[in-house]
Parts: sequence; C-alpha cells; structure tokens
Amino acid sequence: MAASAETAVPTFYLYGEAHRAVDDGFIHVESLDDRSRPSGWTIRPHAHAELNHLFHIATGGGTMRAETRRLAFVAPCLLLIAAGTVHGFRWQAESSGSVVTVATAHLQDLVRHDEDLRGLFGTAAVVPLDQGQQAAIAAAAARLMQELGWAARGHRAAADAGLLDLMVTALRARHAQAPDDGDGLVMRGAQAELVARLRQRVQERFRLRESVEAHARALGVTPGRLRAACARVARQAPSDMLDQRALLEAKRALLYSNAAVAEIGYGLGFPDPAYFSRFFTRHVGQPPSAFRAARGD
Repeated sequence: MAASAETAVPTFYLYGEAHRAVDDGFIHVESLDDRSRPSGWTIRPHAHAELNHLFHIATGGGTMRAETRRLAFVAPCLLLIAAGTVHGFRWQAESSGSVVTVATAHLQDLVRHDEDLRGLFGTAAVVPLDQGQQAAIAAAAARLMQELGWAARGHRAAADAGLLDLMVTALRARHAQAPDDGDGLVMRGAQAELVARLRQRVQERFRLRESVEAHARALGVTPGRLRAACARVARQAPSDMLDQRALLEAKRALLYSNAAVAEIGYGLGFPDPAYFSRFFTRHVGQPPSAFRAARGD
C-alpha cells in the first residue's frame, strides 16, 4: 500500500494488495464478493494509479464514494471508475456481480481506433441496465472470465474481444441513460488529442500552478488554439481545467489527511494561505475548514 503525504489516500494494486508496477496488458475479472465479503461489505476509500474498474452489479446495491461525491446504486447496473479516482463502497449484504479491471495502457490501446469509447471512463458513473443490457453484460463478463482462466489458443484475442463487448454495451447503456451527460467530451481529431495532452500535462504538473500560456508553449500551440480546443472538446476554458485539478487535490487532502489548510495550499502552489482560502471558497462555496468539517466521516 502507498499513500502520499498530502492526501493519505491508500493506493493499491488490487484492493488490499501492496502497490506495484502494472503490466501494460493487465486484465482481471473476479466476483464482487471476493473482496467485499471478507471486508464486511465495506471497501474503504482508496485509489489505483493505473487500473480502471467496471463493476457489474447483478443483485443488491449500495453507495459508492467517488472523490467527494456519494452515489447510490441498485442492481442491475454498472459502476465505471477511472484510474486515479479515489473510491470506496458500502454494499448491501449479499450483493453479487463481477469486477473487471484493466490497465490504462491496455485500455488506451483498445480504444485508440474508436472515438466514442475514449471517454467511457472519464467520470465515475452509475449506469442503470435494462434486462437486455443486464443479460449481455453478464454473458460478456462470464466469457471474459473464462478466457482469462485458461491458455487456449487465441485466448488473449478472445479476452480483448470480450472486454470490448463489455465496454460497448456500457457505452450504449450510458448514452441511453443521458445522451449528453458523460464528461461533455466529444473526442474529435487533432483538438481532442491536444486536450488529452493538456490533461496529461496538468496531471503531472498541477502543483506548479503554471499559466495557460506556459502550458500552450510546452504543447507547441498558441494560447488561442488551446482555448478553442478546450472549448470544443471539454466545453470549458483551460484555466478552469487547471483550477479543477487543484481543487480536486485540495478536497482529497481536506478529506483524507490531517494537514493544515495552509500546508495544503502551499503544496498546491499557493504560498499565501489567505489567497488559497479565497480561491477555494470562490469555487466551492465555503472555506476549506468548513468543507472539511461538513464532510468528515
């Protein structure tokens, strides 16, 4: 298990297993109760650096904590969780289903030729299923588990096909639920690639509080071109993307660590505690200390 000094959020390989390097082609399927039952149907908040989850909930339900949100769910449904997302669960006893886990590198390889699938894991989501979707997901998960459990000829290709089948069904179910909900992401061409590069750069450097102009220079484009791409693809300004990443980390630290507010702000590139408090209050609607007190478990 690994945890940063700033957030103290446990980072696991699979839940309860010490963090280690993830093989680029990693795919794993297990029954929902394999880890939930021994944990008393409660999974504490944690994250996986390079692993994405698709939970199929066949019976039961519960509550998912995804970053600062709490999402209730009831079977049949899917839960989608991207790598790096802090998440935890309180399950109804005897809930059943399956958990599909895939490495980010392999996921990116699978979806590189399909624009629609690229945004599937963008935001943690609960996706209700109708009877037809439920049957299709259950069958695809069973086939995937079978292919991963033996070494027959072509089993790797069959596993990838099964995973794609699952993802396409999830995508269609999510679109049917709310065609425009998602992340507001419409992955199209060069602009989508530019925004993806910006997101990666922000993820790596958000503590430096660099300007939009600095990011644009590093990406080899003008600030105007970067703003246009963000407006079309992400439906927000690049400055908002930078602020949201800093706010996400601030919320994590407030919820999962005992660090002082001033210390949290300093670690996010705000040397002036008063300015950090104003920044947080402007975006969140309450000061950092009030946010922590209101949401403490």
